[in-house]
Formats: sequence, C-alpha cells, structure tokens
Amino acid sequence: MPDRWKDYSSPGYDELIDKNGNPRRAADHVARWLDRLSDEDLKSRQQAAQLAIEQMGITFTVYSDKGNIDREWPLDIVPRVIDALEWSTIEAGLQQRLKALNLFINDLYNEQAILKDDIMPRALIESSSNYRTECRGLRPPHGVWAHICGSDLVRGEDGTVYVLEDNLRVPSGVSYMIENREVMKRAMPEVFRQCHILPVDNYTENLQRMLSSLSEQQNPSLVVLTPGIFNSAYFEHTFLAQEIGAELVEGRDLLVADDGYVYMRNVGGLKRVDVIYRRVDDEFIDPECFNPKSTLGVRGLMKAWRSGKVAIANAPGAGVADDKVIYSYVPDIVRYYLNEEPLIANVPTYRCENADEREYVLDNLASLVVKPANESGGYGMLIGPRSSAGEQEEMAENIRNNPRNYIGQPTLTLSTAPTISGERFAPRHIDLRPFVLQGEEITVTTGGLTRVALVEGSLVVNSSQGGGSKDTWVVRSAAPATQQQSQEQ
Repeated sequence: MPDRWKDYSSPGYDELIDKNGNPRRAADHVARWLDRLSDEDLKSRQQAAQLAIEQMGITFTVYSDKGNIDREWPLDIVPRVIDALEWSTIEAGLQQRLKALNLFINDLYNEQAILKDDIMPRALIESSSNYRTECRGLRPPHGVWAHICGSDLVRGEDGTVYVLEDNLRVPSGVSYMIENREVMKRAMPEVFRQCHILPVDNYTENLQRMLSSLSEQQNPSLVVLTPGIFNSAYFEHTFLAQEIGAELVEGRDLLVADDGYVYMRNVGGLKRVDVIYRRVDDEFIDPECFNPKSTLGVRGLMKAWRSGKVAIANAPGAGVADDKVIYSYVPDIVRYYLNEEPLIANVPTYRCENADEREYVLDNLASLVVKPANESGGYGMLIGPRSSAGEQEEMAENIRNNPRNYIGQPTLTLSTAPTISGERFAPRHIDLRPFVLQGEEITVTTGGLTRVALVEGSLVVNSSQGGGSKDTWVVRSAAPATQQQSQEQ
C-alpha cells in the first residue's frame, strides 16, 4: 500500500479497512482506486472538490461571540462505504423506529394508552418541555406527526450499529448529503462509472410527494417556512424549496385570513397555502399560541392547523419524542405499539431521574457521556474522558438541580474512516444521519450525511464545532457496473 497508509491504525472499528489492514468487501474497489492515485493527484482531487463547493455556494453558518460566520462546507473526499446488504437491515430498522414513534406521539395527544399501561411515567411526559398541551385531541393526516426524522447512527467497537438519538423537530443536513454526492461526481467521476453506488438524489422527489400527501388538494401549494437568512441552515431551506417547487417564505410573508385559511402574500395578491414545511421551532411558529414576542411565525397558525385548513410538517408537538430521556424508552415503545423487537439497538442509557441510575452517573462522570434532554449540536454535554475536574463538578451540580433533564451513556469508541491529513490517511471518528420520511408511506435515504470529527481523537462531529463530512456510498459490492447503473447516479 502507498506510504499514505503507513502506521494507519483505527482505535476501534474502521469502515473502510478491516483489522488485518485489508479493504472491506464493499470498499475494495474504491480503496484500490485511491491507492493508484499519486499524492499530487489525491491533493488535486480534494482541491477540485473544494473548488466545486465554492462554485456551488455550499455554506453553513457558525454562531460565535464575534457574530454569525458563513463558512464553506467541509468535505473530505475519501467516502464512507456501506454494503447494501447491511444497509437493507438498517433501513428496515429506521422505518420500524419512525412508525413506532409516530404511533407513540399520536397516542400521547389522544388516548395516552402507554401512560395508562405504565410503560412510561406520566410525569416524564408532563415535565417535557416539548409536550404541547395545545395539541391534545389532534389527529394529523395519516396519524403522522414527525414527517421528517434524522436519527443519528453510530457504530461501536465491535461493529454493532446503534441509534444515538432521534431528531424529530426540525432535522437538518439532508441538503449537504445531496450536494456532497454532486461534488464527489465532479471530483471522482470515473469511480461512479465503475462502482454500483446507490443514488441519493430521489430524496427531494420523495419529500415533495410526502408533503403533498398531507393535503386533500390535487396539486397542493407548498411553502418552506424559514426563520430567515441568519439561520445556520438557511442554505438548506433555499435548496429544498427550489428542489420541491415550493415558495421559500418567512413568517411575515404569511397570514391567516378571516376564513381561517393560510395565505401567502405575493405581487399578484394573496395565494392560499395548503402545506407548510416549517423550519421554525414550535415556540416561535405562532405568537398567539406560544411565544408572544416571536416575529418568526404566523399569528393564528395553530388555529388554522387545528381546524384542518393547513398541514404542517413536522407537526407541532412532534418534538416530545425528541427528548433524550424519552429516547431511552424507544425500545419499549417499539415493543408496545408494534409487538416487535427493535431492529437497531439504543446506546445503553442511564436516566438521572432514577435515583440509583443518577448515583451511578454521578460516581462515573469521568468515564461517561452526559447529555441534557433537549439540546442539540453537541452543546451542553460532557464527554467524561476528555473533561476536567471542574467541568465534571459543574455537570454534577446541574444533574442534582434538575435530574430529569439529564442522561448518561458509556463513552463509545465510535467507528472511524480514513480521512486526508496532509499527505497521509488518518482515522477519524464518524457518525451517520439518515433521513426518514413518513406520510402515506415511509422512505429512507440511501445512506445519509456522514459527519466526521476532523480533530484527531475527537468524538465531536458537528460542523458548528469543527467537524466535517463525507459522502456516504451504499454499494452493491457483488454487482458489476453497467451503463444503466452509471446512469442511475
């Protein structure tokens, strides 16, 4: 193997290279292709990818004390490869999970059978900051509340795939998954002609079809509701609106008229809106119902939604299942509603609201990962082995003051993938966010957004905290490439 592989060794499971230093079956072709590239050629391919990102205007926003900073999207051109046979099991597990979660949410806002049967404590739901009493008695189209879900997956040291968390409020990142593929086809076109890499560009078609299924109209009017240009995911909002043929709107562009329907203001007057794909949190979507100071939402929107005069995805209140304490009950939720065993396991989780489990977490802060129930982006968490005594003491105080708000988990040795580091490949920890859609039917992206911790040894993959990304290739390793297969890309 070339010198760039010298001393390459993963601390756990590597997605591309096995423990004997050989490419895994699905990655065999791409690994050998990478080996044929000279150092200069590999460098030029990475530069070509960065140039494409610049030309395509792919950016994300980082919030800091110095203001909001737009940065070019970070992409490492060494792909993350998954065998299609393994992916079929993961896909089934993700479909199972979202189906059960939607049954759970619908039950919480209606019969509450799971609480009456003591599968979950009632106090846990009533104390959830994302449980919206305003949604009681509602049954959205198809009984679905979380129409778009981004569940984060990780692989442990033994190769087992776990769900790390579920994102059911306004999950982001899918546009970067699609754009990563476009950039990679520019930087490595010959590989796509030689490998059977399953496509990802059908997501927007599935999204448009799913959103349309929420309305009884033949050709429903769709809008994407954005908080505005300063939101970190604004690039994605504009991308998705364009791809699904929807108008990109802010709250000030919409109004609820006297007839109870939602209308969009435009140069031709008012146009009725049938479905809102909202990228604004519950708290800000309707100042009449939630935060009265919000300027991001639409006054009267909840009333229009409750009366069935507009559909909203994800539905208000869906975030109750986004709570990391409730996450720990998902295996029970799957068994309760589907009478099935979960196809993908949770990471073992300790609930700090439980006295015995709380004491275990407090006694083992130096070795555990501790997370608050409703934060995202890696904020507010403690990674025990990389924390200071002061940080551990601060977390211990937070747990004692509000035990319901925290969970503890073992520190997993996340799987790695080769990543360009100078003129060498270095193992860097990764996770994966596939995207699942549910309306009349359930669909799953082929792969997802692979996020990579670019700092050696780091477990933090979030782009807002210095992480990068990789294109995710689901590969039919046994199938020869054909002209038809290459056209699918």
